[in-house]
Amino acid sequence: MSNAVYASLARQHGLVQEMQVVSNNLANASTTGYKSDRAIFAEFLTGASASGTPLSMGGLAGHAFEMEQGAFKLTGSQFDVAVQGEGYFIVETGQGVRLTRAGHFQMAGDGTLVDMNGSKVLGNGGAPISIPPEASQVSIGSDGTISVDGQEIDRLGVVLPEGDMLRDSNTYFSAPGGYGAATESSVVQGALEQSNVSPVLEVARMIEVQRAYEAGQTLLEREDQRIGQLISTVRER
Repeated sequence: MSNAVYASLARQHGLVQEMQVVSNNLANASTTGYKSDRAIFAEFLTGASASGTPLSMGGLAGHAFEMEQGAFKLTGSQFDVAVQGEGYFIVETGQGVRLTRAGHFQMAGDGTLVDMNGSKVLGNGGAPISIPPEASQVSIGSDGTISVDGQEIDRLGVVLPEGDMLRDSNTYFSAPGGYGAATESSVVQGALEQSNVSPVLEVARMIEVQRAYEAGQTLLEREDQRIGQLISTVRER
């Protein structure tokens, strides 16, 4: 197989991976707390061929997330909260503690505060938050303090990662380096942070990727025809 085919196939594979990222962004354009994803590619050299010439290839090297704050949607629900500024809520999942900007919380049957996936919301001290079942009014202050019928009972944990984060799911992030308290952020009750995905930009990128893939497919077809013609010419001699 020629170097042109190898390089084209690597490019096509990369375009498929980027299309998957763009499609996932579009699918989560209305997901609370979702952060837009970008595919990061890197170039590498394959081993030298018989002619002594290495081949430059490319591949997916990782993902970068756009962490800009999304627009707030006012809901009026006493358990809906959003973080103004930098910071993340902490929840306890089956895979461990995760960070999230999706503050669509609700009270479980046992009074535990959970998110939309059923994961327990953790307080400032790292323990699950429990709301008394007889509570008639729940207020959450800008510092995350939770008051039930005028009496403080706990405080929402709002933290910042120490180091890089890894996406665990569409709205969950893990912090391998740990995390510490966020001191410059504030909590807004009765609001949800919307996805920061721009559908217009994602659709434009999808069209761009699709056209690039079609151009690569045309190149592969022409290269296949060229090789076929070369083989036929050699056989006829």
